[in-house]
Parts: sequence; C-alpha cells; structure tokens
Amino acid sequence: MVGGGVIQQILRRKLHSQSVVTPVRSWLSSKKAHEEAGSSGVRALALLGAGVTGLLSFSTVASADEAEHGLECPDYPWPHEGILSSYDHASIRRGHQVYQQVCASCHSMSLISYRDLVGVAYTEEEAKAMAAEIEVVDGPNDEGEMFTRPGKLSDRLPQPYANESAARFANGGAYPPDLSLITKARHNGQNYVFALLTGYRDPPAGISIREGLHYNPYFPGGAIAMPKMLNDEAVEYEDGVPATEAQMGKDVVSFLSWAAEPEMEERKLMGFKWIFLLSLALLQAAYYRRLRWSVLKSRKLVLDVVN
Repeated sequence: MVGGGVIQQILRRKLHSQSVVTPVRSWLSSKKAHEEAGSSGVRALALLGAGVTGLLSFSTVASADEAEHGLECPDYPWPHEGILSSYDHASIRRGHQVYQQVCASCHSMSLISYRDLVGVAYTEEEAKAMAAEIEVVDGPNDEGEMFTRPGKLSDRLPQPYANESAARFANGGAYPPDLSLITKARHNGQNYVFALLTGYRDPPAGISIREGLHYNPYFPGGAIAMPKMLNDEAVEYEDGVPATEAQMGKDVVSFLSWAAEPEMEERKLMGFKWIFLLSLALLQAAYYRRLRWSVLKSRKLVLDVVN
C-alpha cells in the first residue's frame, strides 16, 4: 500500500507539472509569434522608409542637376558626329552669316582669325574682302603712336566691347561669353546651344521672371538675360535656303562646333589612315608568322632510343 501511494503521488506531480508547462509554452510561443510579427512590421517600415528616402534623394539630385544644367536637352542627329562624317561646310558658311548679323553685336570669338575661314566657308578673296571691312588698331609706328589700318587675314574676328566692364554695362550686368569654345565649355555642348537658342517660351503659371530677364527652361535657373534672337527670316541666306528659326539654330551651332574643333576632319582622316595601315601591317605579320613558323610547328620529332 505504501508503495502504491508513493507511485500515485509521483504520477500526480508529473501530471501537474505537465499541466503547468503547457500554458507556459503556449504563452511563450504566442509571445514569440507576436515578436516575429512586430519585427516583420519594423522591417517592412524600414524598407518603405529606405525606398522613400531613395526616391526623395533621387528627385533632389534630379532637381539639383536641373538647377545646375537646366532642363535636359534632346539629342539631335548632328551630321558631323559620325566616325567618318565631316562638317557641312555650306551650313558653316550660313552659320557664320548668322553669327555676323545676329550674335556678333554682343558675343566675341577671340580665337578665330579670318584666315581660319579660308577653305572652310569662304575663298581667300572673300575672306580678304571681309577682313578689309574692319578697322584694326595697330602700332606703334615710327613716331611711337598707335594707328588704325584695314584688317587682314591674320587678324582675329572683331570684339564687340573693349573690355568686360563695358560688356556688363551695356548688358545690364550680364557678361556675354566668348563663343570660340562654347560647344566644348557647356554641358551637352551642341545640343545645349541649339536647345537654348530655340527654347524660349512664356513662363508657366506660378513662375515669375523679373524685369530684364527672359524665361528659358534650358538655361540654369530658367531666367536668362539674352532675349530671343532667332526669328524666322531674321537673315537672308545667300544660297536661298529658308531662314527658319530651326535652320538658323542648326547653322550657327554647326559654325560654333567647327570653331571649337576645326581639326576634327583632319583628325578623323588621319585616324582612318592609321587604322588602314595598321590593318595591312597586321595581315602581313600574320602571313609572315604562318610562312615562317608553320614548318617548325608542323614538324615531327622521332626519338630513336635503340641506336
């Protein structure tokens, strides 16, 4: 009987411990499930926050880039951008005409001489005639005084202002940049200049432009001191091409592209010649290698171990 009572007590304690452990385990498992659900929610919120932050940072970078460079310019199919493409010299001549009649009153091209135009857009006689139309201050003479003389081929294109202060005074504080290297000095070069010249429009609702400035979304900040200069039939081309706004923009950009890189055609031609010569040298080297080494590579060596 004593043994039976002891056994019953042991069984009761075991059953009691199991009944106590079971709810504890269920409570722990439920707590763990809640913690996992909470951590999953935190992870989801963290991922959402990271995505929103990335989107905001991307929009901030895009807006900062637009503020720095203006509206992104379209990519235009310039005919001289191909590997073996050359400049449209008729377009360069028309572009020089646009520069002379529209741009030269404010913008200089201090790195271009009249002789640079010979063989590119004008004959030597035409370039000499253009140079003779300007007066150049030269000297000193034998008496130590400066004098004026007619221009010649070695003279640079005339500058509209004597110095930067005079240019700023005449343009309300804005300084018209020199156009000699403008397609190299600006972001997206040719596309930017063309988009800027043809991109003038009325400011959208909610944007006010102060007096003396003009709205152009392609200019950094959107407000530019230069008014719209290219209008249909603003010039009369010598070759009879219709002088539309887009045509004048294309021609003057072609002229400015040549001015910034006048050696482009010679460089492309020289590169093509070198590639052709190196290709011939490669073929000759391959043939010589095959002729000289084919006998040695195809021969068989027999080792006579007996004798």
